[in-house]
Amino acid sequence: MAAEPWNRVNIAFPGAVSSVRIHFCSTTDARVKALLADNEKVLKLLQSEILQTEVRVLYDLLHVLNNSFRGNKTFKGLKQVEQCMNRLKIMKLDDALQELRELCPNRSKRGVSIKVCEADVPSQPMLEWLCLKVLGAAQLMSCTLNRCSRAFSLSKQQLKLEEFAVLNVVIISMLSRLWVIARGVLVSLSALYQQLLELLREVANAQPMPFLTDFSLPADMAQFLGPPHAILVSKKPKAHSAHAKEQQQERRKKSVKVKNRGEMKKVKEDLGVAVERGLGLDTDMKPFLKVVRDFTEVKSFPHKTRNSGRKQKFKKQVREATTFTEMERHLEEMIPWCKSKEMEKEKRLLTFLHLKCQRLKCLEAAGYNVQRRLRSFRQEACWASSPQGSAPRTCRSPAATRTLARLRTRFHSLRSRYKLSAIRAGVKKIWRKRQKTRTELSESTLSEDDHRNRTAYKTTSETSVCESHDDIDDIFASVGL
Repeated sequence: MAAEPWNRVNIAFPGAVSSVRIHFCSTTDARVKALLADNEKVLKLLQSEILQTEVRVLYDLLHVLNNSFRGNKTFKGLKQVEQCMNRLKIMKLDDALQELRELCPNRSKRGVSIKVCEADVPSQPMLEWLCLKVLGAAQLMSCTLNRCSRAFSLSKQQLKLEEFAVLNVVIISMLSRLWVIARGVLVSLSALYQQLLELLREVANAQPMPFLTDFSLPADMAQFLGPPHAILVSKKPKAHSAHAKEQQQERRKKSVKVKNRGEMKKVKEDLGVAVERGLGLDTDMKPFLKVVRDFTEVKSFPHKTRNSGRKQKFKKQVREATTFTEMERHLEEMIPWCKSKEMEKEKRLLTFLHLKCQRLKCLEAAGYNVQRRLRSFRQEACWASSPQGSAPRTCRSPAATRTLARLRTRFHSLRSRYKLSAIRAGVKKIWRKRQKTRTELSESTLSEDDHRNRTAYKTTSETSVCESHDDIDDIFASVGL
């Protein structure tokens, strides 16, 4: 593809004259008019403020995420979208289309040229050079659509895993708008290419000056782009729009008939009033819903039974496998089946086990005893075919194992802290209880001692009073009183 002339960033400008004078009639006038109209559409899209805003948002996101998301797959997808936008800017398609607008005669000149029957139009080398530019831009827009879709799916996967929700919502919305703009540019380029080819044929017949000798221009843009994006530039959407217009006209006729009958003249729609629509007057959706429900139930049940039967067969084969060579053969049969049934999780787990089985098969061939590992591998394979519940320890990734070990360590530390705090609280409670008991015993002992002391004090005081009374009497008696 690199050898093709349209795939170059800077396509060599033809050295011949840019315009030639040919016979001009009403047919040529219609072709030039249609060419200028399609040219204006492409220029309007390329120079639109919406596209420039989305590109600036893309640049700002990449600038912010450059350091923290350098290894992220979504970031790499955004970088590829940026490369497409940069290449569109470098190829200077808008300058080439503006030059085409200047070379084609405008409305007043076309009116004079029809009278004179002669006019200056772009030459054959110039038109072929423009066709190459348009082909390169169309292929670039096709690549941009693929890159946007890939980055969209990667960001959607992160959003399902609840990672960076706000950031992924911004990225998804930006990629959606870029995809729509790129599709519009691609459709406009396809229409412009057809008009260029028609004018090129007329100019080549009048003034032949071939510029492309080793490359032939494709007759259709859909043929050039291939199956993935050929449907976008085909004429089927126009037929679909015409059919939609016919349906819309029929609905308008029906509404006009209803208005003429006077059924909807006095109807004032309000949020609190139920309004009967035309489609729901005579139709009952219950039979249709019943048919759809029965159809889905009948279809879904055999599908589940078929899948479960295939899984049970695989589990039986795994349990009966005696070597890792047989196990590898069963896994190689099961992985494509899971892929065909769109069972992404089972396919991913079985692919991981297939790599592990290859390593263990090498050990088995070297003469090592791997029977214990074979038993654990059987459990892993049975769980991976229908992953429900917690995964076996040997089937976990190293990151998940480290996370569980870290959580387990933290849990044990918290548990030991709780136990230690409980032991301390129990010791403190026992100590307080003993202190309370000792205090009560000391108080009771003190009360008994106090009672004894009080009794002794009374006795001694009474004896002392009596003894002092006798001594006083003796003293007064000795004196003669």
